[in-house]
Amino acid sequence: MAEEFNTDGMLDMFLFESSQLLEKLEGIILEKQDAECFDDSDINEIFRIMHTIKGSSGIMLFENITKVAHKLEDVFYYLRESRPENVPHLELVQKVLAVSDFVNAELEKIRAGNKSDGDEKEIVADLDAFLKELKGEIKDQGIKLPRENKHEEPTQFYIAPVASPDSLFYRIVIHYRNDTQMSNIRAYSATYALKEIAEDLLYTPEDIISNEESSDVILSEGFYMLLQTKCSKEDILALIDSAEAEKIDIDEITAEQFGRGLAEINHEPPKPDEATAASGASAAAAGPVVEVPQQDKSKPVVPGDYVVKSKETGKGKTLAKNQPKQQSIISVNIEKMDALMDLIGELVISEAVVLQNPDLKVPGLELSNFQKASAQLAKITTELQETIMSMRMMPLTNVFQKMRRIVFDVSRKLGKEIELDVIGENTEVDKNIIEHISDPLMHLVRNSVDHGIEENADDRVAAGKPAKGTITLEAKNEGGKVYISVKDDGKGLNKEKLYAKAKEKGLLGTKEITDFTENEIYRFITLPGFSTKEAVTEYSGRGVGMDVVVKNIQGIGGRLDIASEEGEGSEMTLIIPLTLAIVNGIVVKVGNSSFVIATSSVKEFVRLSKDAIVTEPSGEEYIVLRGTYYPFIRLSRKYQIENSHEDIEDGIVVILEHEGKQICILIDGLVQEQEIVVKPIPPYVKKVRGLSGCTQLGDGSIALILDIAGLIEDEERS
Repeated sequence: MAEEFNTDGMLDMFLFESSQLLEKLEGIILEKQDAECFDDSDINEIFRIMHTIKGSSGIMLFENITKVAHKLEDVFYYLRESRPENVPHLELVQKVLAVSDFVNAELEKIRAGNKSDGDEKEIVADLDAFLKELKGEIKDQGIKLPRENKHEEPTQFYIAPVASPDSLFYRIVIHYRNDTQMSNIRAYSATYALKEIAEDLLYTPEDIISNEESSDVILSEGFYMLLQTKCSKEDILALIDSAEAEKIDIDEITAEQFGRGLAEINHEPPKPDEATAASGASAAAAGPVVEVPQQDKSKPVVPGDYVVKSKETGKGKTLAKNQPKQQSIISVNIEKMDALMDLIGELVISEAVVLQNPDLKVPGLELSNFQKASAQLAKITTELQETIMSMRMMPLTNVFQKMRRIVFDVSRKLGKEIELDVIGENTEVDKNIIEHISDPLMHLVRNSVDHGIEENADDRVAAGKPAKGTITLEAKNEGGKVYISVKDDGKGLNKEKLYAKAKEKGLLGTKEITDFTENEIYRFITLPGFSTKEAVTEYSGRGVGMDVVVKNIQGIGGRLDIASEEGEGSEMTLIIPLTLAIVNGIVVKVGNSSFVIATSSVKEFVRLSKDAIVTEPSGEEYIVLRGTYYPFIRLSRKYQIENSHEDIEDGIVVILEHEGKQICILIDGLVQEQEIVVKPIPPYVKKVRGLSGCTQLGDGSIALILDIAGLIEDEERS
């Protein structure tokens, strides 16, 4: 017998698949938000998505999700079958998005370990009212309504193996399409449906609920069931959901074959004569594959009317394993990926410890064989690191899709007509980076919708622009960094207004507007408490948002660039690293201490004479190089390091750059360039400005990672 109903093993798969389906649903909806109506393929796909969510949530016993999904499925069932005209498209879009929001909220509760307890009554009533109007519209257009799309709950949860003289016995094999996800849940759905008519039911694999790997077995070999019932093959077909099935074989077998169980008859041909004798049916009725009558083309297809492929007598079964091999994809828990990434980082450190071991520096030691082996080790380690990094890379598609939704919602609440153009949504970045940029990107997009695009469409037309505003969201990879820009064709930034507002807020002291460059004035909008909105609204006016963007982006080693032209629009660009875990760095020495500088921040190494130093009366030092003045920091003085060079001619000057600003530091010497594993500074160590983390070097010592943004900010404050 099959194991008792238990959903624990299926929960992760349910959450994963449902989330994927909802993302696909929102993608379809937002892509066609400005169209006149959904086309047939969209309607069929939305119907299929809601049908799948309804079925899987029903199996998982999340009744509120099931009811909402079924009600929206109803709407698209009538759209699909009756094809009415004059359906309010925008209203329908909003209904679908409301359902998506509800289901997403419930999934988040489940993911957090809470109950799915959202009240579905209001949204179901709203959909009911819309459906009533839709049916009225269908009738007004003289179209006959299709039969009701009913969802009946199973009435039996346990099957007693009781046989009677008129019992029939069947072997059922379901072959799912090769690209079917969560085929084990599909299989369990079939057993769950057949329990209504079964006197006894066996199936294999038996661990379809608790074992995710059973999906692979089902896809390659099919899902086998033995069914004892009084119902016909047609009744069985009506109950099995074949939405993802490629083929369903139903063979009538004997009571003796049923008694031998699945292990012995999985691939054994049925015995028509014995089956016929046992059931009292004619020999002609017991074919190896169910022959389903051809569908009447004039009759609408409704849930439950599934077409099963038939095959000629004598032909062997075509299993999935005999099909051309397709790409195989598995889902992996992100925590396991993070653990693997940490192990790769430790491996990189261990490799450096081995290859830079002081014992290898003994004079006269023959190391040719060791060097060959170490070179091979380094090659494998690098390839392993690149592989795991590529596994963590994810496209920005989902993040950009959320931005579509934000533009759709906010623009309508503000009464603005705005179109979002998306470029480079397939650009890939590290999973951790995506988690850090979602909120900053949301703030930038909202800022463009609220502040960037003009309030009045007439103002745009008067300025020679289209009445409909455009926001362009673009992503690209360049030089080991990702550039994500949000550009609008709105009113742009007014430098005088920005300066006056900052002055009014007391953010500038006694500095005049001429003391700032254009870019510095634009960056006023990122100051805490700064806002150009006079009134506080749902989306702006509190002076928070842009400062959070800058802090979050700087936290992952990125920066925000702002460009604008008054009357033409603004462009805000996030420049972020591809990954956070392992970066290229240059190890430098200052006294007996080691520091690491990110390779991307180094502009130049130079040796200078004392004449290059300019000292201000306040004691601040500057370096003059090729007519340009750079702030100068001696790390030995800043961090009180002994035994380091004080004379600039004995050391090396490093010119560092961050967000267009340069600074010079003095070091004693260069050690090497290497990949470093970034580790946070332990919380029990007091935070020191100018340091962002630490790493372990090959000799086992600890090196501190310099925070260039922090050094520049500290220098500006002083």
